Amino acid sequence: MTEAVRRHVAGLTPEQLPAFVYDLSALRTHAAAVRAALPERVELYYAAKANPDAPVLAALRGVVDGYEVSSGGELAHVATEVPGAPLAFGGPGKTPAEIAAAVDAGVHRWHVESEQELHRLAAALAERPDAVVDVLLRVNLPVGAGALDSVALAMGGRPTPFGLDPDRAEAAVRMLTEPVGPLGPLGAVRRRLRLRGVHAHLASGLAAAEQLALAGQIVAWSARLAERHAFRLEEVNVGGGMAVDYGDPAARFDWAAFGEGLGGLLERHPGTLLRIEPGRALTAYCGWYATEVLDVKRSHGEDFAVVRGGTHHLRTPAARGHSQPFTTLRVADWPHPWTRPAVTTGRATLTGQLCTPKDVLAHGAPAASGLRAGDRVLFGMAGAYGWNISHHDFLMHPRPGFHHLGG
Repeated sequence: MTEAVRRHVAGLTPEQLPAFVYDLSALRTHAAAVRAALPERVELYYAAKANPDAPVLAALRGVVDGYEVSSGGELAHVATEVPGAPLAFGGPGKTPAEIAAAVDAGVHRWHVESEQELHRLAAALAERPDAVVDVLLRVNLPVGAGALDSVALAMGGRPTPFGLDPDRAEAAVRMLTEPVGPLGPLGAVRRRLRLRGVHAHLASGLAAAEQLALAGQIVAWSARLAERHAFRLEEVNVGGGMAVDYGDPAARFDWAAFGEGLGGLLERHPGTLLRIEPGRALTAYCGWYATEVLDVKRSHGEDFAVVRGGTHHLRTPAARGHSQPFTTLRVADWPHPWTRPAVTTGRATLTGQLCTPKDVLAHGAPAASGLRAGDRVLFGMAGAYGWNISHHDFLMHPRPGFHHLGG
């Protein structure tokens, strides 16, 4: 943890825990280093789904080139918190109301997921004669056998609800570029649907070399698509999904090598701009979930430390099946007449307060050796996919506090 976070958590009362604590200075420093590692013709967008907390969005303004949103709610929220920032609108299943709102908001780039979405977008444009939309077709590209077998999440390279298969992408290009007869609203507004290129977010959890190899495949395929249909390939968005290793927090994504590799890719495609849209890899390291040990108990020879809160606040370790890394703050004061419960087996499983065996934040952790009731635990790498993806109201425990340092 940073020293600012340690001091802040040490000063909180037990009633102020659990709490999410964000070091915004550390976030800006990290994001600026990422930006500096990227070539000039690579735009850096932040995927707001990772953490849409308003101070986090604001801290990234001026460091990132824009924000990627994936729903009408995210669109409205991000547009309010960082007004005027460029936005890219993605995600499957966009409703007609969301499409209309995004057109009205002047979204910077549109990641089109299907042919029907093109028709719905055209229908929205037909109602707004002055609106123009810049389109990237999201494509679900085939990749080499086994290329995505080891990733945490795969959104492409296999049957998924995301994007267009290559043959449907070809059809969508024809819809946008060729006069093939009456197409309802699409035919009337075709010139205001400007095809800029391709978007392909295929996986989450890739190391730099893997991510770079995938980016090369995406750009090469996109260039061939543009050549076949004689349109100018202005942009390719190669997505996010840069690896974050919860088992080894010091093992960071190699942004320097990735940036150097993208530079070589740009040299081979001099007329094309690249865009990336990381979320977790930008904000995970700036957040901590701080809580207090309520009890330590032995069960069938194993120690369990029960903490305030749990996976209804920080769902990621349960959802991904990993142990969340943590550090402890010893609290000397024990104001009770009974013996203070403590971990004595050399390791413990850290659980929350929920009535389910799935409420586990860390399994059999040696770092819990000697942990006592009343001590504090700070779960690191909690700056992404924490509170915003968790099942807040299960058992109706109090909500955590939110603290932003260095804002």
